[in-house]
Amino acid sequence: MTTSIIPTDRLHTAAHEWLQALPDGTYAVGISHAGQDMLGDIVFCGEAALGKTLKAGDTCAIVESVKAASDVHMPIDGEVIAFNTAIEADPAALNTNAYGTWIVKVKPTNTGNLAALMSPAVYEQQL
Repeated sequence: MTTSIIPTDRLHTAAHEWLQALPDGTYAVGISHAGQDMLGDIVFCGEAALGKTLKAGDTCAIVESVKAASDVHMPIDGEVIAFNTAIEADPAALNTNAYGTWIVKVKPTNTGNLAALMSPAVYEQQL
């Protein structure tokens, strides 16, 4: 696995999603560098649950690589308010800039789920 510096402003799930708080009170969700590394070359990202209110753990998008298809899970309860349409045209951006490429944005309905997520240091230890 190639190494990557894990940003200190993200929380992580055990399934390699990251969550970043945004200034407007929403959150961006993406996949970690380790997650994209395990998937291999990503060829598709889509099927976002745009406009749906989901629980933590529910599927909010699909990422497909040359190896497999993988669900992107909601790290917290919330409504999916945006999908990054730029990755439809360039899904490889998730490989080249995993922490700089968000997949969906979420308006939280329950921030209590944040306590179940891993800090960058804990996530790095899990790797």
